Amino acid sequence: MTDILPDDPRYAALVEGYNHRFIGRPDVVRQVRNTAEVAAAVQEAVTGGRRLAVRGGGHCFEDFFAAPDVRLLIDMSKMDDVAYDPARRAVMVEAGTTLGALYPALHDRWGVTIPGGTCFEVGVGGHITGGGYGHLSRRDGLVVDHLYAVEMVVVDGGGRAQVVVATREPDDPHHDLWWANTGGGGGSFGVVTRFWLGSPGAEGDDPARLLPAAPRRIRRRDVLWSWDGMDESALTRLLANYCGWLERNSAVGAPATQLWSNLIVMHRSADMVALTAVVDDAVDGASGLVADQFDAITDGLGLTPRSDAEDVVDWMASWMPSYSWPSDPLGRYKNKAGYLRAGYTDKQLATLYRYLADPDYANPAAGIVLTAFGGQVNAVAPDATAAAQRDSVVKASYSAGAWQSPGDDAANIAWVRAMYRDVYAETGGVPVPGEVSDGSYISYPDVDLADPEWNTSGVPWHALYFKDNYPRLQRVKLRYDPRDVFRHALSVRLPD
Repeated sequence: MTDILPDDPRYAALVEGYNHRFIGRPDVVRQVRNTAEVAAAVQEAVTGGRRLAVRGGGHCFEDFFAAPDVRLLIDMSKMDDVAYDPARRAVMVEAGTTLGALYPALHDRWGVTIPGGTCFEVGVGGHITGGGYGHLSRRDGLVVDHLYAVEMVVVDGGGRAQVVVATREPDDPHHDLWWANTGGGGGSFGVVTRFWLGSPGAEGDDPARLLPAAPRRIRRRDVLWSWDGMDESALTRLLANYCGWLERNSAVGAPATQLWSNLIVMHRSADMVALTAVVDDAVDGASGLVADQFDAITDGLGLTPRSDAEDVVDWMASWMPSYSWPSDPLGRYKNKAGYLRAGYTDKQLATLYRYLADPDYANPAAGIVLTAFGGQVNAVAPDATAAAQRDSVVKASYSAGAWQSPGDDAANIAWVRAMYRDVYAETGGVPVPGEVSDGSYISYPDVDLADPEWNTSGVPWHALYFKDNYPRLQRVKLRYDPRDVFRHALSVRLPD
């Protein structure tokens, strides 16, 4: 265990993360190397009455590990081992591992993978506990659909730090704690120190057969349109066509769920609207799937792409690193999100165009991303894991990002807040579950959802993130963190 104090040159990098709007000032950063050291750090904080927080990859959108009252920050980055555990017939992953380290380990040792994200800086601790999704999710579901067990340091009612292992086995006395970590978000119940990954129904003790097979070659198509000629009719048709294709092609088991895509619409000042579509090239008819989607979403568009390239590349060596989005080392961000069960309404489409084409605002790093969802994600019941959104077809994110000056905070935050509020104007400024929307994603946290100034729906923030699963999450909270040691602005609250 290493204590890193404010005068240590390593301190600054550990109290900062993805979003430089938030920089913590803890008394000490405790860099831990094993579960016993985590338990000791937690016990010290509880005994001394010091607020603690945990940092994995540091990729949090809000201030969860950098809040001003955090006095002891536990840094997990040295806990990054990945190994096969024959006793549990699962791959053990320490919670400080980043996705950028995990994927090569799984691929190179056993030829397997998980359906996680492509931002390599992200730590597995927050990614998995929030549900975890990525470009293989339509094929393989969420990461938590392959989670066998978690090891956690929790604090009992007497203030004692304890180590608990919880599994998906129904008769496990700690089964509910496993369940809470399958989408309940990080920082609510304890400190996860290790995960064990293994797909349900996988048989035998060969790790090469216990998780989804990694693709070998990926067929990718990258299309880029200019904003020149992209009037309201063209942009709204592109968005409607894209969402419509996903509505029609996201049923569990449908052939097109082998294909994943991102439609990225940056603000007009960036002059970029981009589509990326990928599919395992070993899938029957892979080329046809890519072509059929492109034809459907460009139907009636009337615009010629600035560029259109299709290629077949190595998945691990070429596709994965090419789609990792490293954060700006000084970047400041405001991010929001929402699930879509169906395409946007005409009014919502017009609102998106109004903000994305706004001539009075300029930020080439601001925009929206519409990510293909559904497929195998929706094969799981909404209460089988804590990740409740199991019938959506699009995961939408809205962001203003990568500005560097604090003087630009107000204008950028105001723009994305207003766009989000107006897109969801008919449901109180937030994506209330209904015919079109289905709440939001806890790993894209947005404290505005808990602010009555921005959420006027009357629907509480926790119903947007966790829906009907929240009461069970509260019961887990009461059992494993009755003193509310582990908390942040959107952590699960103790029941009244």
